[in-house]
Amino acid sequence: MAITSRAPAPGGGVAVPPAGPPQAPPRPGSTAWAEGVERVRAAATTEPGRLRIIGAVLAALVLLFGAVTVLEISGRVGAAEDVVGRSQPLSADAASIYRSLADADTASSSGFLAGGDEPREVRQRYEKDISNASRLLVSAAANTGANEDSRKQIALLGEQLPRYTGLIEQARATNKQGLPLGGAYLRYANEQMSTQLLPAAQRLYEAETGRLYTDYDDARSLPLAALGTGLLALAALAWAQRRNYRRTNRVFNHGLVAATAASLVLLMWLAVGHTVARSELAQARSDGQESLKVLNDARIASLQARASENLTLIARGAVLAADNKSDKYDVDFTTEMKELDTGLATALKLADDSSGREPVGRAADGVKQWKQRHAAARETDLRGDYQDALPQVIGDKDHKDSSGASFDTVDASLEQAVAHEQKEFTRAARGGLGALGGLVTGSAALAVVGAAAALLGIGRRLSEYR
Repeated sequence: MAITSRAPAPGGGVAVPPAGPPQAPPRPGSTAWAEGVERVRAAATTEPGRLRIIGAVLAALVLLFGAVTVLEISGRVGAAEDVVGRSQPLSADAASIYRSLADADTASSSGFLAGGDEPREVRQRYEKDISNASRLLVSAAANTGANEDSRKQIALLGEQLPRYTGLIEQARATNKQGLPLGGAYLRYANEQMSTQLLPAAQRLYEAETGRLYTDYDDARSLPLAALGTGLLALAALAWAQRRNYRRTNRVFNHGLVAATAASLVLLMWLAVGHTVARSELAQARSDGQESLKVLNDARIASLQARASENLTLIARGAVLAADNKSDKYDVDFTTEMKELDTGLATALKLADDSSGREPVGRAADGVKQWKQRHAAARETDLRGDYQDALPQVIGDKDHKDSSGASFDTVDASLEQAVAHEQKEFTRAARGGLGALGGLVTGSAALAVVGAAAALLGIGRRLSEYR
């Protein structure tokens, strides 16, 4: 055996060579990054080095799965919360603005027909409608999320509503004096309502409903990145366990099994929770929001038909339709009643339970009765008997079976149907939001547990090399 001598160290003693294999001097021009890559490459040539790399990759994939899930589900939860608490209420408020304005126009014409004997409840209904529309406009204007188109319509409504109410007051005051000019003021007010206020309210409703549908789509969009990352993490964990079995002949590595279980639970929770949320939100849209839209349109058509019926008596043929022969308001009444019939037929198809179908059925029966009474009143008016036609439209103690009473039945039934569908929407939408509850926090927790378990499992294997 060869004997090597050790050179004496400075100051006495023997110099001890450094432990481990000799380190190659750094190559000229090498960088810290290149040196790091070289170390990783060298470590990968040994089993402990490979295990460290595998452990780091597994932990990173599980954490990435959790992070992507948190990011995507947070967006879906935010959109679902907007559906329940922001966009749908704003859409409903916009519909209420439209309905209040149309009802105010109807009430003002009914009060005008009564003349000096205007019923107090009719006046109170008009004032309540105007107050409600004004309050909702203020609320809509305060919504900082309103888009540019919505703000324009709100501004237009805020500008035109005082002009409309001023015309109505002029019509009332002139009518009480028995002057025919009152009818002209009322017709001009109705024209303002039909050409300015109601179209602006319709555009506001469409804009807010568009935002609602956008939130629906955002809440229901599939979390594809999270699902894909989850499958990748599970595949990597399965590969690592198979590799471990082939090299050690051990069936289970407790750490890797725990990491796999945590990732699988998270993936199943994500898939099932989002599927339930999508289903509930789809039901909220199809059985709730779509029915609400149809019912709101039907109710508005009934209000406009009632206003046209009243104005037919007020104008008494002074305003002609496009054919220059027919009474404009009578033609409008016929058109609006057709829209009402179509809307009720659609609402009846959309209603999915007896509580939704019954009020719509009553409204349809009320419309049939309304048409019959209107036809009788119109025939009386065309004979020149205005005084007898008037109570057939607005009712009195001798004419309780008036077309106005039929309209009240239709309006009350539609109001009940709208309230029912609003409850159905809220229930389904809250169910969709609830299905996502806890998933954000749970995703983060399960990802941390899974990553830690993967590192512990690999650590057990590394301990065998010490």
